[in-house]
Amino acid sequence: MSNTELIIEERAADIGNFMVGRLLPFRQKRAVGPFTFIDHMGPAAMTKDEHLDVPPHPHIGLSTLTYLFEGSIQHKDSLGSDVEIKPGAVNWMTAGKGVVHSERTPEYLRNSEKSLHGLQIWVALPKHLEQSEPTFFHIEENDIPQWTEQGAQFKLIAGKAFDKTSPVPVHSELYFIEIKSTDKQQITIGEDLYGESALYILEGSINADGYNYGPKQILVAKDSTLCSFEMEPDTTIYIFGGVPFEEERYIHWNFVNSDKEVIEKAKKDWKAQNLEAFPKVIGDENDYVPLPEPRRL
Repeated sequence: MSNTELIIEERAADIGNFMVGRLLPFRQKRAVGPFTFIDHMGPAAMTKDEHLDVPPHPHIGLSTLTYLFEGSIQHKDSLGSDVEIKPGAVNWMTAGKGVVHSERTPEYLRNSEKSLHGLQIWVALPKHLEQSEPTFFHIEENDIPQWTEQGAQFKLIAGKAFDKTSPVPVHSELYFIEIKSTDKQQITIGEDLYGESALYILEGSINADGYNYGPKQILVAKDSTLCSFEMEPDTTIYIFGGVPFEEERYIHWNFVNSDKEVIEKAKKDWKAQNLEAFPKVIGDENDYVPLPEPRRL
């Protein structure tokens, strides 16, 4: 019997001046465990005149996880954080009741050719933390658990699995795992997973349930404890999931919450540029992303 409940194809989306591949949410699957949103950025080769410039924009009710394969992003936020994220490191920002941040090409790269490739992820917060104070953490690549198992290279980027714990300070039961193979390998990890589970193929391909799956596909498992598949040579995959929340999470633009009224208030506060709700980004105060207008039918 097949363990694949749903296959999601990467879809193009626009985040200002940068095109990305959107993986979640999907109309048939709004979340996997606490994961509510995943964008695949790039790979993009940029000239000295092309840059990533996402001006200050707000979030509530979630944590953002930024993980790069190539390139660099300068993160600034309303907490005063000013950090360059490089490949293999993790930016983990918990919005809680409200935070504002910008993401741009660092100044020292603006006069040179460059590349950008990575994942941007939203993880919903437990209901009791949706109105918590915002926080920011940066975890270096060397602090992420890494090991070799079943002939493949593993990283536990966030959460708990395999009797290991990532230093990323997550707020619920979840896991975000990288697996890389250089040769063909059979991988069986179901006993180490829990809750809902999905597998994203970044490059290469896998064989599962008698089918071959390639890049830019997400496979959502019916049962995470039955997760077994064969990785082809030179394949990189990401497995993410965890225990889903009992309450539904609503998403509007950059806002995630279990209460629609909280989202409506956040929309009004951002549109009015209410600095008590959404302070300015320190060092990037002169620009912001306006609240999108409702779509006209």
